[in-house]
Amino acid sequence: MAAAPEVHVRPYWELTFDADGDPEPGRRDRLLREVRERGVRDLVVFAHGWNNDRSIATRLYDRFFAPFPDLAPAAALGYVGVLWPAMRFTDEPIPDFGPSVAAARAAVPCTTLDEGTRHALGEVFPGGAAVIDRLAKLLDQQPDRREAFNEFGGLVRQLVGVRPDTLGADLSEEGAPPAMLQEDTRGICLQFAGALEATAGAEALRLPGGLSRAWKGGHELLRQATYFAMKKRAGTVGRKGLGPALGRLANEAPDVRVHLVGHSFGARLVSFALAGLPSGARNVRSVTLLQGAFSHYAFAQRGALKGQQTRVQGPLVACYSRFDTALSTMYPLASRLAGDDKGAIDLGRRWGALGFDGVQDVPGSVRSTLEAVLRDGVPGSGCVSVDAASVVRHGPPPSGAHSDICHEELARVVLGAGRVTP
Repeated sequence: MAAAPEVHVRPYWELTFDADGDPEPGRRDRLLREVRERGVRDLVVFAHGWNNDRSIATRLYDRFFAPFPDLAPAAALGYVGVLWPAMRFTDEPIPDFGPSVAAARAAVPCTTLDEGTRHALGEVFPGGAAVIDRLAKLLDQQPDRREAFNEFGGLVRQLVGVRPDTLGADLSEEGAPPAMLQEDTRGICLQFAGALEATAGAEALRLPGGLSRAWKGGHELLRQATYFAMKKRAGTVGRKGLGPALGRLANEAPDVRVHLVGHSFGARLVSFALAGLPSGARNVRSVTLLQGAFSHYAFAQRGALKGQQTRVQGPLVACYSRFDTALSTMYPLASRLAGDDKGAIDLGRRWGALGFDGVQDVPGSVRSTLEAVLRDGVPGSGCVSVDAASVVRHGPPPSGAHSDICHEELARVVLGAGRVTP
């Protein structure tokens, strides 16, 4: 494997966590020691979302952090990249990360599992090789039998760790299994095929009807079920890993102001880190969530993180974009519970993602545009939803603009939220 690209900002550290949230002690201890020695005042901690290896994560961090030194030349900044075991299906290109085979075919939903995706599945689900091979074989052969779809659904549940007696209850923020893991598999596959057509626009004409159409939906079912497992893992790593690490930082370097940034499931990770902070830790001065792939009700009274925004000694900013089709179309469909047969608009309202329409149902929260907060400043506290569609807008289906986050304007939002001296 090629060496990971270098992150050019300095000083830069990495925090590495396994799937259970256990840190790599050497890297954690190095950060705790050197952040004081280097005289860091403001520490920007970024958690990636779906990606397959350290190389992709470090390319993201290098690109996103690049504007910071020029935007705040007098600030005593330090940078941290969080590394945790997530994955991305390799048919999803990342905007501005260079050409890829996936980019050329991204507008046409695929059925087969390419080698990169199979390798990534094996990395994040160790011990699942036989299940992955059988899933790949079913997607290749597309057998014309309902029993084959039932087998496929059972294998998907097995891969992501859902026992038949629990049927995914541990994967849902609401404490009940998502419909995609318990309802008729072929019917769910056809629903995902319809969603793919909706995101592909004119390219949807290339989707054939009948059986092949259903198996394209099967490929999407596997993708979404995998991402639900990553969603759960992000919460675990945040609560049990990053949160306690930030607590140790508060004790050993109490003058360091921490600014959390998360993309996609990484936004969920840094949000759950607030729940894992020790009670006396008050070093988190801002949180910026970029295209957060978790419920827009997470911080509401009924949400999994209700009230956790009060752990931030400053604002919690959620940047969102209507061009993020991964969150506008796929996320509500994948998140809904069995028996919820409301229309697509109602599904979006109930099961919508924070990265599509911002924080919902939190009293006193503020809504603004990217242009307004760059002109007038980010509010100093509370939940702030920022419509970033003016820059977060590029990317082909099925994920759309979900990964289009490397923009100087968003770096300025992070600095503004943290009141970092320019």
